[in-house]
Amino acid sequence: MKSVLIILSLLFAVFHNAQTATKEQVISELPEIEITEGINLHIISPEPIEYVDLSTGQLTGDLPTDNIARVKISNDQKADEKSENVNPAGFFDGNYVGIITVVGQSFIAQYKAVYRNSESLNTITNFHIQPEAMQPMEYDKMKFSNLELRKFAMEIIQKKSENNPVRIEKNFNLSFQLNNVYVISDYIFLDITFKNQSNLSYDIEAVKFSIEDKKIHKATNNQSIEMTPLFQLNRQKHFKKNFRNIYVFKKFTYPNSKVMMIRLIEEQLSGRTIEIKVNYSEILKADTV
Repeated sequence: MKSVLIILSLLFAVFHNAQTATKEQVISELPEIEITEGINLHIISPEPIEYVDLSTGQLTGDLPTDNIARVKISNDQKADEKSENVNPAGFFDGNYVGIITVVGQSFIAQYKAVYRNSESLNTITNFHIQPEAMQPMEYDKMKFSNLELRKFAMEIIQKKSENNPVRIEKNFNLSFQLNNVYVISDYIFLDITFKNQSNLSYDIEAVKFSIEDKKIHKATNNQSIEMTPLFQLNRQKHFKKNFRNIYVFKKFTYPNSKVMMIRLIEEQLSGRTIEIKVNYSEILKADTV
């Protein structure tokens, strides 16, 4: 019986790997994208780009933002003279130029770049990577992409948890409340709402997070450790009355002698800074989404 169970386990493992392994790609089966000399091609990814590979010296590019790859034909025509498919003196319409590989946080997408002359009015200048072109990458199961974190954050923002907050502080006609704390796998989600009861709108300079001592006897003895969110749902810098946001952190711990400080800081010298303290016991009571 034991040997039968071992065989079944092995068969399941083989079947599971066959289902999740990234599919092999052949150049002839890659989707084609057109590129023209003197025109930048912008490839827009649904999540931050981790890596871009351009297979020939005929292509060059950069990452102007974290989710856009900019590719163009290189001015150095001699960089790939030995290629059988490229004319060293220039390009012919329909020539193969190279393979463009884009790797995101959870996928890999590859395209075959084909040259179109500048007289063509149909050459694209930007395109979004479509789901059918994405092959899933086998990363650590505990690591979520920004796309997945956004999905979880959107589920949280739809919950009506503002009426019974975990913590609330009021000052300068401002209300700062921690609506709830959620945990998913190794990630902690903080659901926070800022409310402005004044007629003067609020310009956010920063929302800062840190771990600090509960009791400070001397300022010089205070040990403050700054924390940076892995992800935040909204990057809004201005609000008139209400602003709700989700901040995501990798799982963390801190002793009972310390607290998590969250500070809302306004631009310029207004002095409208408000902060809230979060005990670790409140983190331990986190809900699941």
